[in-house]
Formats: sequence, structure tokens, C-alpha cells
Amino acid sequence: QVQLVESGGGLMQPGGSLRLSCVASGFTFSTYTMSWYRQAPGKERELVAAIISIGGLTNYANSVKGRFTISRDNAKSTVYLQMNSLKPEDTAVYYCKARNTGRDYWGQGTQVTVSS
Repeated sequence: QVQLVESGGGLMQPGGSLRLSCVASGFTFSTYTMSWYRQAPGKERELVAAIISIGGLTNYANSVKGRFTISRDNAKSTVYLQMNSLKPEDTAVYYCKARNTGRDYWGQGTQVTVSS
């Protein structure tokens, strides 16, 4: 059974940091491209960051470049999103996604709220 379980969300003041984790099971994690998406109220889900299976090549949305860092630990089947210098506009539900040819798996999401 495939599972992606996100954690680490919460309430943070502007300028603060959070680290999200996504633990995967039920598939060969190391062969999947892993991504973080987010969806704010009334908006479409958008790609935040992605990291390929081998080599660690990453890609970021322009809105988070220089502030967020995606990383993965294949031995732990876990992908992380380090979020620094958080802004109110980062408030959203953050989702983890695993992708391989013809297969996409999603987590249930974790809420991140940035507010003073």
C-alpha cells in the first residue's frame, strides 16, 4: 500500500522557518521524482519544488527561490522542504508528490500558516 505522510506544518510568524517532512512507503522511493506542491484557499495547486531521483537536481518556483530548499534521504524514504524567511503568502496546504513514469502518488497535506 502506497503512503506519503507529511508532517512539520504549523503556525509561524513572518520571517520564521519550518521544515516539512514526507515519509514514503509502498514503492521504490529512490526511483521517483519527489515534489512539494501547495494550495492556498481559492487558488490552484502549484509546484513549489522538485528533486529528481538520482543526482539531486532540483527545481523551484520563482516565489520560493533562495528561501526554500528541497532535499531527500533515499535511505529513509523521506523528502524534506526547509522553508526559511516565511511570508504570509506562503500560507497554504503543502502536499508531497511522488512521480514515476505513468504513476503519481500524493500525500494528504499539511497546513502551513504564516501570520503575526
